[in-house]
Amino acid sequence: QVQLVESGGGLVQAGGSLRLSCKASAPLFNFKNMAWYRQAPGKQRELVASSTNGGSTNYADAVRGRFTISSDAAKNTVYLQMNDLKPDDTAVYYCRGITGYIYWGQGTQVTVSS
Repeated sequence: QVQLVESGGGLVQAGGSLRLSCKASAPLFNFKNMAWYRQAPGKQRELVASSTNGGSTNYADAVRGRFTISSDAAKNTVYLQMNDLKPDDTAVYYCRGITGYIYWGQGTQVTVSS
């Protein structure tokens, strides 16, 4: 059973930065796709950024140019670098990985104060 464990969330002022980490219990080459999603109170979960094992990346319009998804295969970890954070970025952020199955982490809270 694959596990994904997020960390790095917290409280930050608008304009600040955070780096989220998602550590997988299996080597990253097992995953066809890794992604970060977020869910704000009262809203649906939405895709923030994704990365394929071929190196392609995709970003939501709201975060393009501010957020960067990357990975460290030696650490089985995927990152989400978030810069110039805005109050609208406040949400629980989830890591999702796809092998032949879909796996989700437990989420990490990001709160951006104005």
